[in-house]
Order: sequence, then structure tokens, then C-alpha cells
Amino acid sequence: MIPSRKGEFSEELAIQNGYSSEQAVFLGRLYSDYQDFRFRMGRKFAFRPPKTIIIGPPEPFAELLALHEVSHAICGHKDFRADVERLKMEVQAWEKARELSVRYDVDYNEELVQRELDTYRDWLHQKSRCPICGLTRFQTPDGKYHCPSCEAFNAAQKTR
Repeated sequence: MIPSRKGEFSEELAIQNGYSSEQAVFLGRLYSDYQDFRFRMGRKFAFRPPKTIIIGPPEPFAELLALHEVSHAICGHKDFRADVERLKMEVQAWEKARELSVRYDVDYNEELVQRELDTYRDWLHQKSRCPICGLTRFQTPDGKYHCPSCEAFNAAQKTR
């Protein structure tokens, strides 16, 4: 049993939250291997920069999801300016999770990974779609989206 840092994860807490003893040992190993990070139990798997990993409820791919969140911390992910950077960080974290899955003997499920990445691809597509004409907009460094078609049309209307 790994001793718990105050208010944080422990194998016993994982078992109390429905994890099997084998899964709890795996999570305990992560906790032990990455002592610079803070591990907490929560409602869903997540990473809270700069170093907090939230362990969600047990599910079939819990170990892989935990590795993904640890990977965000290892990669030093914090903020993103452009929305496409968020997708890039997700891809990077999944690539790191693939490396870690070998080390921790966790099955890397490509179908799950692509399904998870699709949620970010869909989010990015929806945000970049112009609500007026439906074309893809571009995002400027200030975070605003611009539609070249609609803005060109509006500019032409103003000069008339």
C-alpha cells in the first residue's frame, strides 16, 4: 500500500471508489512514479494544470485514460491560444500515453483514442464553422474567428 499524501489518492480510496485491487495497484504505481503530480478522485478523468490529475470512476479503459491525463502533465500542457493547439495537445498526450502503455503493460486501444480525438475534432469543426454561410472560418491570435467570405461580402457592402 502506497502512503497517501494528505487529501490525495490512495489505493484504499481507489478501491472504495469501485476500482479492483489490480486497478488500484496500477493507480498506486502511477501515484508513486509521479510524486510531483497531485492525484485526486473525481467525476471524470481530467488534467488540471499545472500538475493535478483527476482519476475518474472505474470503466473498461480507466488505466489508459489515467495514462492520458498523466501524459498531459508530463508534456507540461497548460494553456492554448488557438483552438487547434488544443487538438494538438490532445494528440501529443495520446502519443505519450502510447509510450507509457508499454511501460505499464496497459492495452492501447486505438479505437478509443480516435473516438476521444473525434470529440475535439468535432468541437473544433463546430467552432470554426461560420454561423452565417457555413464555411470554415480562421482564428486569429486574439482568439476570434473570422469568415473570409462573409467579411469580404460585408466589406464590399460598406463600400457601396
